[in-house]
Amino acid sequence: MSVHSQPRALDPNHPVPAEPARRSGRDQADLGGRTLNVFSHAFLLTWAVLVILPLLWTVLNSFKSDDEILTSAWSLPGSFSLDSFVRAWTTANIGQYFLNTAVVVSLGVFLTLGLGSLVAYVIARYPFPGNRVIYFLFVAGLTFPVFLAIVPLFFVARSLQLANSLPGLALIYTAYYLPFAVFFLTAYFRTLPDSIADAAFIDGCGHWRTFFWVMLPMARPGMISVGIFVTIGQWNQFLLPLVLQTDPDKYVIAQGLASLAVSQEYASDWSGLFAGLTLSMIPVLVVYIVFQRQIESGMVAGAVK
Repeated sequence: MSVHSQPRALDPNHPVPAEPARRSGRDQADLGGRTLNVFSHAFLLTWAVLVILPLLWTVLNSFKSDDEILTSAWSLPGSFSLDSFVRAWTTANIGQYFLNTAVVVSLGVFLTLGLGSLVAYVIARYPFPGNRVIYFLFVAGLTFPVFLAIVPLFFVARSLQLANSLPGLALIYTAYYLPFAVFFLTAYFRTLPDSIADAAFIDGCGHWRTFFWVMLPMARPGMISVGIFVTIGQWNQFLLPLVLQTDPDKYVIAQGLASLAVSQEYASDWSGLFAGLTLSMIPVLVVYIVFQRQIESGMVAGAVK
């Protein structure tokens, strides 16, 4: 018998590994992973249907006539007509509400990102006494319910002549969303390398030039992510303008839709109501679709260092 054909002696100090047991454990882990994957995909699919179906139903009904909405709400439109959009934009003043909202949100987002980035950069990059206290005060602002401050806020805004004012409403939006911007951007600025800022200082840049020319461009994904969330929140804000904007000429889109829902119910112009809802959704959907990749990269970069 050759040497290679001789059976190998068992060594009690080096037992043969139990391959079947290992394979069984791996098989069970793979089975559990596949089961979890199936349930997660089923949950995501159900969630997508619950979100997309009402939006699709609203858009389809905006092209129907009132008779089609009342008799066959779930069918396709007989003819795609834009008359309801024209009525919603002109007769229902959705165009004016749209413009008011664009002014308020543009100014509010600009101020929120500008002030939030400055505060977050200082908190993240400059240690000083009270640094953590200021940071946690902003974090505490995220937990404060606006319902508790709505009455005193109304009297303060009225005394400062900020009520029934589009710039005044933008300032209040800025104060309301500033804690979120500071919280998110502080985490993002902490992920940026210190060596870049040190190199800028060596090249002769001061603190302001280092921030605006070097660090702020590097924080672009985080700024875009915060900007999208703030834009969506301010665009859909209803409680604050409901209390502060009592002049119909200063209504924003959320107030205008609520007023349209009441008036169109009595006028039985359901297609105009659905058209107004569709018009109010378009800007947010377009902004989110265009900047979707930047939102994802900003969220990941801000969460991992």
